[in-house]
Amino acid sequence: MVTLATAMHAPFPSRSAQLWAIAAGGLGGSALAVFYHALSLGNMGLIAPVSAVLAAAIPTAYGMTVQGVPGKVAASGFLLAGVGIWLISRPESGFGRPEGVSSAIVAGLGFAGFFLCIHRTGSSSVLWSAAFSRIGSFLMVGLILLARRAKILLRSGDGLMGLLAGILDVSGTALFIRAEQVGRLDAAVVLSSMYPAVTVLLARFFLKEEFTRWKMVGILAALVAVPMIALQ
Repeated sequence: MVTLATAMHAPFPSRSAQLWAIAAGGLGGSALAVFYHALSLGNMGLIAPVSAVLAAAIPTAYGMTVQGVPGKVAASGFLLAGVGIWLISRPESGFGRPEGVSSAIVAGLGFAGFFLCIHRTGSSSVLWSAAFSRIGSFLMVGLILLARRAKILLRSGDGLMGLLAGILDVSGTALFIRAEQVGRLDAAVVLSSMYPAVTVLLARFFLKEEFTRWKMVGILAALVAVPMIALQ
């Protein structure tokens, strides 16, 4: 992002925009760490949908408060998307025990905080905002690793995959920032929060994973919701 911003002579953001972007990255990075910890407790059936729906619902409610309630079609699309996100995020085994739900709530709040803070960067450079958000993520996750004081084992192959994932992730962040700059925050949040549908479909075609009828219903709900939200 820094290389692209420099090459394209993107205007350097104000101090306020820098701080909001760093705060967004710190919240997003720490939320992801909490989310992974919650998943390690083995109750993915409740953790994934709770965090996903919270991450989408809070910024959406804020966007409606600031930018006004969208039309009936778009509002129905938001509700349909929420149902789709919930169904897609649920694993096949069901809900399981309530263990880890508090961590899922914290993770969802952190993800929501990322969306809200990055929105506060305003119309500043997309590339610089994405870069500063990753500085915040790097610092926060680095502090978490240092606080654990545990030996870090990382295979070279995993490191390369992590770098690739980071490039894809920060590119998605830049696209989200641009989307919410030119459109509505609530629409950008809900549409980007439906990424689990793509993940499930890729797993189906490339990894030959099977999924239940409920997951198919969730994917169909998400597909129907997209034009309802986008064409508001």
